Amino acid sequence: MATAIGFLILSLSYLSLSHGLVKPRRISHGLSESGKYLTRDELWFNQTLDHFSPYDHRRFRQRYYEYLDHLRVPDGPIFLMICGEGPCNGIPNDYISVLAKKFEAGVVSLEHRYYGKSSPFNSLATENLKYLSSKQALSDLAAFRGYYQESLNVKFNRTGKVDDNPWFFFGASYSGALSAWFRLKFPHLTCGSLASSAVVRAVYEFPEFDQQIGESAGPECKAALQETNKLVELALKVNNKALKALFNATELDVDGDFLYFVADAQVMAFQYGNPDKLCVPMVEAKKNGGDLVEAYAKYVREYCFGVFGLSAKTYSRKHLLDTAITPESSDRLWWFQVCTEVAYFQVAPANDSIRSHQVNTEYHLDLCKSLFGKGVYPEVDATNLYYGGDRIAGTKIIFTNGSQDPWRHASKQTSSPDLPSYIVKCHNCGHGSDLRGCPQSPLIIEGDSKNCSSPDAVNKVRQHIVEHIDLWLSECRGVLRSSI
Repeated sequence: MATAIGFLILSLSYLSLSHGLVKPRRISHGLSESGKYLTRDELWFNQTLDHFSPYDHRRFRQRYYEYLDHLRVPDGPIFLMICGEGPCNGIPNDYISVLAKKFEAGVVSLEHRYYGKSSPFNSLATENLKYLSSKQALSDLAAFRGYYQESLNVKFNRTGKVDDNPWFFFGASYSGALSAWFRLKFPHLTCGSLASSAVVRAVYEFPEFDQQIGESAGPECKAALQETNKLVELALKVNNKALKALFNATELDVDGDFLYFVADAQVMAFQYGNPDKLCVPMVEAKKNGGDLVEAYAKYVREYCFGVFGLSAKTYSRKHLLDTAITPESSDRLWWFQVCTEVAYFQVAPANDSIRSHQVNTEYHLDLCKSLFGKGVYPEVDATNLYYGGDRIAGTKIIFTNGSQDPWRHASKQTSSPDLPSYIVKCHNCGHGSDLRGCPQSPLIIEGDSKNCSSPDAVNKVRQHIVEHIDLWLSECRGVLRSSI
């Protein structure tokens, strides 16, 4: 979802890196029936609760998945797909599955602490969230990587001093940032990382987000959305309940929350590769003198609710204050990370804004205080000091962004040999389009690029990704062998 940010097909020749001592074999589990997941079989790992205390030895159960159908046993690569700010219900069958087949890799995926079924506590009260942070999550990944490598050695009867399998990390959106940060902080544990739509720069006030929506919409659609916003603000004053009922959002008692919801709904069209679902009816309504608010509400009801699965409840303070663990707890959890580490406050720009000016810094700070109490504040400067923001100084990290995605302005968009960065340019290329194809949601099997307005643009970036992975896995193998 947009509030949570959240949130690869060209083939190159690949030379097998097998030692040649063991005949390659594979382990087969088969695809899940729906085809949308490579596997949904849950596995569990006992994770350390606090990686930074020498005195706290508490542990919790963390969910993970493995898919080894394509793995060249015993020494093929391991691709780790990082789960981000939501439940991890399996390994999705996106473009990473294509890469796994190409590189004869196994795929594992670890659920982020606190999300889904990986909660350390029975309550999400603020005092229990102190261990929810990107730093702890990165250490989770490092600990899991060590555990899983050892389990592979046992599974394949490898004893004595043996090489690790070469690992490569993947993530999109917040998990894309985790992928980049993992390579930065633990370069000895992964051969490289793909950071798709990776929001590596924490941003206190983020007006560029709204500005990108206007740019992606184009002049006609932007004008229609701006006029709609003014009419919505007026209707809130004149007939508050009737307006919220039109949007199926009567539970949003706080007008600021409703206006945030209205702004977020338009974001989804551009972020997830369906701009025409919004702009075509809005431009048509404006040209024909139609009811813009009704046209927009219809888009929200039919697309955001009906197709995407959005709910106004997501924006309800009553819901966000709920400390019980439910399938929808990720809403509260992500706001905690927003309110403590990264902010990304999507404020209205001073001029030419599409969203309401009531969605400002004060609105966000008040929300944080309402949800988590006094003293909770996003330490944006500390986050960027620790990771480097968009000046991250790591190596062997691929950054990719969709041209229409507003989140790209929190990513790294400048390229260098050690940190290549690519913009996937097309009309419906949004959040994670290199991995997910078009539209980016709902899931497209294997991230097929055929429905992107320019499949060639997506495929060209994917070709670069394959080249980098191929090179970095080869270099990693060389380092591993020379260390014996």
